[in-house]
Amino acid sequence: MIYPSNIEQKIDFGVIREQLEKLCTSSLGRRKADEMTFMTDYHAILHRLREAEEMLMVLSDASLQYPRGEINDLRESLQRVRVEGLYLDEQELFSLRKSLDYTAALEKFFLGLDPLRFPQLRTLPMREIAGFRDSGVSLIVAIIDRAIDQFGRLKDNASPELHRIRRELGQAQGAVSGAVAAILRRAQAAGLLEKDASPVLREGRLVLPVPAASRRKIGGIVHDESATGKTVFIEPQEVVEANNRIRALEAEENRERLRILHALTAEIRPSIPQIMQTQGFLAHVDFVNAKALLAKRLHAIAPEFVAEPMLDLRNARHAVLFLRFEEEGKTVVPLNMRLSAKENRILVISGPNAGGKSVCLKTVALCQYMLQCGLPVPVEESSKMGLFDNLMIDIGDEQSIEDDLSTYSSHLRNMRQFVRFANEKTLFLIDEFGSGTEPLLGGAIAESVLTTLNEQQALGVVTTHYTNLKHFAEQTAGVVNGAMLYDRGQLKPLFQLSIGQAGSSFAIEIARQTGLPETIVRRAIDLVGEEHIDYDKQLQDIARDKRYWENKRQNIRLREKHLEEKIAYYENEISGLKAKKKEIIAEANQQAADLLAKSNATIERTIREIKESKADKAKTQQARAKVEKLKQQVVPEKPVQQETTQKKKVLRDFRDLKPIAKSMPSSQPSVVNTIRQHKLGFERTLDLRGYRADEALETFIAYLDDAIMVNAGTVTILHGTGTGALKQIVRDHLAERNKALRKRKAGEIVYHDGDPDRGGAGLTIIEI
Repeated sequence: MIYPSNIEQKIDFGVIREQLEKLCTSSLGRRKADEMTFMTDYHAILHRLREAEEMLMVLSDASLQYPRGEINDLRESLQRVRVEGLYLDEQELFSLRKSLDYTAALEKFFLGLDPLRFPQLRTLPMREIAGFRDSGVSLIVAIIDRAIDQFGRLKDNASPELHRIRRELGQAQGAVSGAVAAILRRAQAAGLLEKDASPVLREGRLVLPVPAASRRKIGGIVHDESATGKTVFIEPQEVVEANNRIRALEAEENRERLRILHALTAEIRPSIPQIMQTQGFLAHVDFVNAKALLAKRLHAIAPEFVAEPMLDLRNARHAVLFLRFEEEGKTVVPLNMRLSAKENRILVISGPNAGGKSVCLKTVALCQYMLQCGLPVPVEESSKMGLFDNLMIDIGDEQSIEDDLSTYSSHLRNMRQFVRFANEKTLFLIDEFGSGTEPLLGGAIAESVLTTLNEQQALGVVTTHYTNLKHFAEQTAGVVNGAMLYDRGQLKPLFQLSIGQAGSSFAIEIARQTGLPETIVRRAIDLVGEEHIDYDKQLQDIARDKRYWENKRQNIRLREKHLEEKIAYYENEISGLKAKKKEIIAEANQQAADLLAKSNATIERTIREIKESKADKAKTQQARAKVEKLKQQVVPEKPVQQETTQKKKVLRDFRDLKPIAKSMPSSQPSVVNTIRQHKLGFERTLDLRGYRADEALETFIAYLDDAIMVNAGTVTILHGTGTGALKQIVRDHLAERNKALRKRKAGEIVYHDGDPDRGGAGLTIIEI
């Protein structure tokens, strides 16, 4: 049970869902983010947590080279063409091909992962697209490639008939263009047309812009006139029949186009159920990728997750607050808290207003809700989180004008739901417990409700200012106090939760800080009584002392850690020195033994030579010289300077250097031939419709470079109108090019919209 129904709004989970949707790259993934719900199936949650964790590992390891591609939502189109007689158009087929391409790339990537490191992602394709693997995808890709080119247009050779029609159409259009150009030149020579006049399209027919005064001097059909009436658009009589032929061929081309698309769709139709599986696969991958990206931003992890109801949060952070503070350059104070059915089930948090009690409550709620939606949580790895069947909260003002309920009545209605449905698998969170009515009775009812929830073995966190609830937590098994720490000296909250003692509201201190007259403060103290004030002061003293000793303990821990590191360092150094000493002694002993053996051999040989020569003077001198030489080797009088190995190597690199030949024969084709080949295959129109922004820019830059290289003259970029994003990309890049050209004083690239009747703002005409 999730209570109330608007719990996501209460705990700001809508911000998390919105962030996930932004991180998805497709409407498929965004729909998955929108459908995400709170789950109570342990294995389902665990599976989704591990998937996100493994994807985060993939994204953090650049060596794995996670594939990028385009994900298109084709479910509506695929559902439509299940009906016989309907078809997928060129753009839909092209999008389908790109989606299937990406499906195959992802499948290959996931199946190639280490099954020990990535067991969930490794089996993802087998779970999501089982039965539609390599053969199914490749077959449909081959069907589409047979008819659709790399720009998403129907190929000329998609059928013999289409090839014939387009060939004849091209010939007819060329003939008409030539004839109209000749008529234009004659008319200009005769002064009937402006010198800068050029043919334009009207209703799909090539016409001439003729001044109204000359309309009767050029025979033909008037198709249109300008808004001012000064110009009429005439189709010369000589090309009327040829234009009629063009229109007829265009109609033939469209009929053949539809026939081909119907045939392609019919081939694909039997595989639509399997293709829909690939759409689900891509949606799932997109969503898991978004979860990993959000986890990376939040420094979130998949904590140890157990099937029993419990919470052990270490350095937990409020995810939404973290995102907001990140933009402002602030940091969130982390939260540590433990709830367990075997120990402390219920935590009662007290402390001053604006001290962080409500944030603490919402942090718990948001972390648990994220976990049971299968999302990594912003906590430390040592955290441990359990499973709850019921999550119930009472946070914020629920006053209802429509139901005529006061704030307190609304709280009581919530409490009725809590005690009705709470059990040992329930996590409840109540903010400002008992407030909104007369304090004595409000506190009593709150204590009674808390007693019932404790008896029902529910786990929960409540915040309060009521002293009786603080006493209740001290005296009741299963319930524990917690305090939001406050800097008594500076009178400001620290936003830190301390477990084990109740917190002071610091009401008297805050009243004095705000400048309330001391007479009023003293009268309030008298009204409350010294006993209550003493209790509040004791709470403050306990909190202060606890914070002091906590800081002391933390400093001691740091010093101990530093000392341990130093001891380990010196022990390692001593161990290394001992080993080195043994190594040096062993080496010296070996050298001494070698020298001794060599010396003994030399002396024995010398004695033998003297004996054999019978003390011949010359032989004796030679023998003494050998002994002297040996002495110099054993104890040299002066160290002999030798070149280091590295120096010898360097000198040898210099000696081996040889001059490079001034010229070398080239086996590469000439630049002229390369440009000629480019020019022969160059298309003067580039269609960017359907491209993503980064793909469009990359394709356009490459195309423009080719156009400049082959000196293409005038080229057309077809980007459509749509949102205007593709047009902006094209124009921005052209502006950057011109800026660079102007710096080099190399002229400019001229560009403008297409003719209003031939695409207009949907085209960019570039003159190279």
